[in-house]
Amino acid sequence: MNHPPPSPPRPTGTATGPYDAAFLPRLALSARPAERPITEPVAKLGGEPCWLAEPTWPLAPGTGEPLVFIGQFPVPGEELRLAYLFLEEDELIMGGQDPEHGDGVLLVQPDGRIPSFAVIGPPGTRGRTLWRDDPDADRTVPVEFHLDLLPLSAELDRSMDQRAAFQRYLRHEGPEAPVPDGDHVRDHLGGLPSFPNGRARVPAPWQFLFALSDAPDDGDPYFLNFGYGVGSGFLSPDGLEGRFSWEAP
Repeated sequence: MNHPPPSPPRPTGTATGPYDAAFLPRLALSARPAERPITEPVAKLGGEPCWLAEPTWPLAPGTGEPLVFIGQFPVPGEELRLAYLFLEEDELIMGGQDPEHGDGVLLVQPDGRIPSFAVIGPPGTRGRTLWRDDPDADRTVPVEFHLDLLPLSAELDRSMDQRAAFQRYLRHEGPEAPVPDGDHVRDHLGGLPSFPNGRARVPAPWQFLFALSDAPDDGDPYFLNFGYGVGSGFLSPDGLEGRFSWEAP
């Protein structure tokens, strides 16, 4: 099946913090196995980073080991930019719960700012990439997936907005809203966000970029353990610096 090339959302210019829609339209992130290595600067999971500037591989602050490359995500705007996600993996537990600990790093290229808490390895540093178990061979194998950016139906998009509005009401930041009863997409780029426990782990003026659910079970296409939760990527208002954190319900 042929898929259209990714078309990122556009900045709204109206977001003041992580609960606003900084980028529209909201697009689903749909993983599709790659038949060959992906070398283009497009949305993807796994494989090798498609660097747009000098390779910059973060290290775990406690051990100095290279973080695992999880994937890359388009940064909306006129200029081609990517946000690269790296997470520590320790005994199958992923780093990134604290957005400023350094065990979860979201880097922006080109011309991005490296977060002050990030520990960057020397030139030539390379780490592990996203992987899955191969039970037949009793080993793990690296994987790579296209992330197709797909439009949502009007009904599903409205349901996602209702979910965000209900969480805003629970935070006493908006008018009363009904309990959402429609479907929602856990993996998406842009739009009004919602979070597993109703609150973002970053303050204003950080702006929501993407949500990524985990895949911790045997038989999942790749391994990503957020305690059956969801990770969220955020950008600074100028789009040059990233944050990431995950939480379980």
